[in-house]
Amino acid sequence: MARISLDQMNKKAYASVAHMDSYCRRALGTELYDFVKLRASIVNGCGFCVDMHSSDLIANGVSSRKVVNVAAWQHAGPIFDDRERSVFALTDAVTKIGPDSVTDEIWEEAARHFTAEELGDLLLGISTINVWNRLAISTETTPPAEAAASPAAGDQS
Repeated sequence: MARISLDQMNKKAYASVAHMDSYCRRALGTELYDFVKLRASIVNGCGFCVDMHSSDLIANGVSSRKVVNVAAWQHAGPIFDDRERSVFALTDAVTKIGPDSVTDEIWEEAARHFTAEELGDLLLGISTINVWNRLAISTETTPPAEAAASPAAGDQS
């Protein structure tokens, strides 16, 4: 159980983050945004969000092989294309923010695949999932137990 329920205790602030999340989903598209959310959640170690976004990707038809390889995207070879790898590199750099994290090389590679407006949307999306990760980790929100997560124990649907 979480320490507090932000959606109940801080309704207006929570709604603002949820609104930003909705904007990013529309701007980036469901699959790309879920990949951003999964990668940042892996980097941050947010079990709740890793569970949610990997499950969402699989439910939306992305192969489990591709989803699992998000954790090791740098070494996954042709599983990801150049555009996807540029998104993961930018997500890693923004999530691990520091003086030298978003290098010109990372930025320029992402800019080869996205317009300036799309890059802005990517930065907003990466920032939004980092907010969600920090909230989930701080409140000790964890994924549901396997039996509670599926309609029937052992159901793989």
